[in-house]
Amino acid sequence: MLKKIVFMGTPLFAVPILKSLYQNGYSVSVVYTQPPQKSQRGQKINKSPIQGISETLKIEYRTPSSLKNNKDEYNYLKELDADIAIVVAYGQIIPKEYLNLVKKGFINIHASLLPKWRGAAPIQRSIINLEKETGVSIMRIAEKLDTGPVCNSYKIEILADDNLETITEKLSSLAAEKLLDNIDDILEDKIEFKEQNHNEATYASKIKKIEGQIKWSETAESIIGKINGLYPNPGAFFIYNGERYKILKATLTLGTGEIGEVLDNYLEVSCGNKKSIKVIEIQRQGKRPQNISEFMLGSQIKKGSNLNNV
Repeated sequence: MLKKIVFMGTPLFAVPILKSLYQNGYSVSVVYTQPPQKSQRGQKINKSPIQGISETLKIEYRTPSSLKNNKDEYNYLKELDADIAIVVAYGQIIPKEYLNLVKKGFINIHASLLPKWRGAAPIQRSIINLEKETGVSIMRIAEKLDTGPVCNSYKIEILADDNLETITEKLSSLAAEKLLDNIDDILEDKIEFKEQNHNEATYASKIKKIEGQIKWSETAESIIGKINGLYPNPGAFFIYNGERYKILKATLTLGTGEIGEVLDNYLEVSCGNKKSIKVIEIQRQGKRPQNISEFMLGSQIKKGSNLNNV
């Protein structure tokens, strides 16, 4: 007998996981995702990536703005009597009263090696904090955020040239593969969920745009971590002569000079630990991304400039 699965997710990260369930014959009864959002100028309504793939696969989907105090959704899930709910970056807290509506519970695929980096931005925080590895954890949702017991975690290495975009893709593919190794055992009660060591927990708070501002007094490694951890959005940036510049890609170099000093004609910038970064790709405010050679041809930033002069 086919099991009834509820899937809850919103961003592109969740798409391969939903597709994997569908393509491997699992019966996804309904998908929950965040409602469509207006674009910044309000001229376009943007559906979530999960709504898009649900429409393509002809899976019923629901887009409540909130589950809290929502009798319609509560009663819908109660009547559905689903076997399991898979939650992947849904974007809402699952209210306590929902947690017993599904026979085998709500299973969350979280993009970190729990208990490290609970919260909204685990991939960004792992890269910004110069972690050498990250991964996905398969856990049962509990009342408090990301505190539930874990059945399995899977690691990947964070390479020097990895960024938010590449690690998100790697973890999404990993999760899509590993969920298939776990879901039947969860449904058949053949897998053990172990409590996290809550004393080792760290919290990955939501990223604020202002966090992307580069302080040249920081170490070159930390600045590279910020650039990679915030690429492509919201991005790491500096302000020079009143203009904002987003650094899209950079590499670690060993040049030295005053903090913030531009050391050559290809935007190598001295940082706070007697090392430097060399910018590879940059985007001037309101302009398209450019490689550094093209950018420097018409830039006011020259060798000897100091980027601390905001």
